[in-house]
Amino acid sequence: MIKNYSLLLLLVVVSYTTTAQQIDSSKYPKLTVFNAQQDQANMMQQLGIKKLRPGRSGNDNDPNHANYDEALATPCPQLPDVLTLKNGTKITTADQWWKQRRPELIEEFEREVYGRIPKNVPKVTWTVKILDREVVNRIPVIAKEIIGHVDNSVYPLINVDIKMVLVVPTNVKGPVPVLMMFGRPVLPAPAQPSPDDLEKINAAYKEMMIKSDPAMKEIFEKYPAYQPITRLPAPNFFAPAKPDDELTPQERLLAAGWGYVTIDPGTIQPDNGAGLTRGIIGLTNMGQPRKPEDWGALRAWGWGASRALDYLETDPLVNAKQVGIEGVSRYGKAALVTMAFDQRFSIGLIGSSGKGGATLHRRVFGESVENLTGGGGYHWMAGNYLKYGTEESSFGKKTGCDLPVDSHELIALCAPRLTFISYGIPEKGDANWLDQKGSYQATIAAGTVFKLLGAKDLGVSNDYLVEKMPPMLTDMLNGHLAWRQHDGGHTDAPNFNFFIPWASKGLNYEKKLP
Repeated sequence: MIKNYSLLLLLVVVSYTTTAQQIDSSKYPKLTVFNAQQDQANMMQQLGIKKLRPGRSGNDNDPNHANYDEALATPCPQLPDVLTLKNGTKITTADQWWKQRRPELIEEFEREVYGRIPKNVPKVTWTVKILDREVVNRIPVIAKEIIGHVDNSVYPLINVDIKMVLVVPTNVKGPVPVLMMFGRPVLPAPAQPSPDDLEKINAAYKEMMIKSDPAMKEIFEKYPAYQPITRLPAPNFFAPAKPDDELTPQERLLAAGWGYVTIDPGTIQPDNGAGLTRGIIGLTNMGQPRKPEDWGALRAWGWGASRALDYLETDPLVNAKQVGIEGVSRYGKAALVTMAFDQRFSIGLIGSSGKGGATLHRRVFGESVENLTGGGGYHWMAGNYLKYGTEESSFGKKTGCDLPVDSHELIALCAPRLTFISYGIPEKGDANWLDQKGSYQATIAAGTVFKLLGAKDLGVSNDYLVEKMPPMLTDMLNGHLAWRQHDGGHTDAPNFNFFIPWASKGLNYEKKLP
């Protein structure tokens, strides 16, 4: 086996070397290699920033610990009016929203918060690498492993191959709605060879091993009944169903007649500052550092999700008009950004997204703007976002209060589509750091746009300074805009039991047998 492995490794190395030798790197701009600190320093220099304020500490004993005092949490309680143009004109009609205010907000978010997608982003070509018929919790499915290759002919020193897996139930009449989820894509239950096929595989494998190492012949003769490759247990259709509390979100979706996609954000754009000259951002910049208005990782992940939706629009198993986007934590931020900028997504489940997601930037409670600008999350945002954590610079000092937009307006960009804001509780691990109240206030304030566009919001007033966040497990699910705080931790899994029927009702989708 060692000899065989060594031979395989040699072939891989030779293949890689041959491919690398085919690219004459001297023809292209030299790829910049920065660590995160160097990349951040480069952006600070471009912006004329001398000093950033440090992020708040999650340790209460540190001198720069996070604030959890509500009396200090709102240095600028008045939010920008989501229905007022920059010139002071009030928005009173849906037509004004679509033609004037929404484009104005998009421009502000692109320039100052999340960055712009460049016009030269190359084409993505999708290829189904594996199509498998599988069984998931007694539900027959078609599972596809799909790769999206980004054309890198202009700068072949960077390769981007987006990985995702699509799983669709076959025991219902299609096409079906699909929820796209940021995460690690794996085939859920790869089909196993039949006993006859497995016998042939083992015979061929033994023969190959003996040719590679003749000593193997004596070992196999010593254990004649031994089969090196064994078959996993087949699905038991007569076994009792899993208890409801053990179902994964994916199993809940399949049981409700939905499909799901898992897309790997790391194959779109690395989740670190050093990776900003790699991934899709690095490819479009030909390996050079970003400019202040260039996109960050959140926008890049959203771009990748949009390209995945391009593929889903071609798949007959999928109802492309009923595709949602989901994520938790940093991927909850990315899901909200995706939903806001791409109106083709009809549903969003935004889990525990915190600052940079559904929580107000202006709030100083738990995580702060400085945790994004001066901490480990700056690469999620546009370079210009660093300005709002600046202590000393050529333009003076700025804070989150100086931002021209805030997260209530990001949520409003999702209107009138189905948008579910989800959180857990601090006692179980969804820490106060995330500022659940700040997200609730943003959701309340966004409701005016949902109502303007003829959709229902949370069903309370839109006075974010007066409305109180409801107790956990309070269902606010009667509109296109929804809020629910479950009694679990840093996950949205406990809310799937509520999200799926809410989304199905909103989409007018009913599971039907074929």
